[in-house]
Amino acid sequence: MRIDAITLFPEYLQSCVKVGVVGRAFERGLASLTLWNPRDFTHDNYRRIDERPFGGGPGMVMMLDPLQETLAAVREAASEPCHVVYLSPQGRPFTQSKARTLAAKPRLVLLAGRYEGVDQRFLDAHVDEELSIGDYVLSGGELPAAAVIDAVVRLLDGALNDAESAPQDSFEQGLLDCPHYTRSESQGTEGVPEVLLSGNHAHIARWRRQQSLGQTWLKRPDLLEKMQLSAADQALLAAFQAEQTANSKTDAGNP
Repeated sequence: MRIDAITLFPEYLQSCVKVGVVGRAFERGLASLTLWNPRDFTHDNYRRIDERPFGGGPGMVMMLDPLQETLAAVREAASEPCHVVYLSPQGRPFTQSKARTLAAKPRLVLLAGRYEGVDQRFLDAHVDEELSIGDYVLSGGELPAAAVIDAVVRLLDGALNDAESAPQDSFEQGLLDCPHYTRSESQGTEGVPEVLLSGNHAHIARWRRQQSLGQTWLKRPDLLEKMQLSAADQALLAAFQAEQTANSKTDAGNP
């Protein structure tokens, strides 16, 4: 997969190709990242990339012409069709499902905005979609672009050492992940649910599914509202909720 990022701060995104799972994916050639600075496509001595908006108001806006020239150079650099994404607080929420959709594309172009935003004419003419990583304001689109790169590249075939890791991640099935426990020299198996020590894989899978449903109910009930739970999942969740209620009553009686 080829990723091109248009940014005024290319050094910000260079770290994406150097660390962890994603860094190894780039090392293996599963993905490549090319960084483009719009200042390199300006034609004045000050390399201006921003201008005051028509109609007045505070702040500056990224200019149309340098961005168009940058994108033209991006398109000419490789033959694969480009899917252009603008990272913006006005965009649709970036989700795991969207990450999977983007991971299937041969070439992704990420535009990291700055200042008050980007000339709307560029967005209308060249951007395929706008994405947001949350309902808050950042200084620029580099951090969201880094998040998209990380989420997308780790889904590429061969990026993870265990092919089963990605399907079991949080949000892959619309739910949060279940709790995990490791061996501890100081604690041994104390505090570890017995089912995880049983060796019964069917029971373990059932427990993990129930915990995933339960943790989502506790922490992100909005996700459950979007799902159509099967009868089996409803039963697992009901049992989890009943256990939580019983534990709460016990805790209330033992101050």
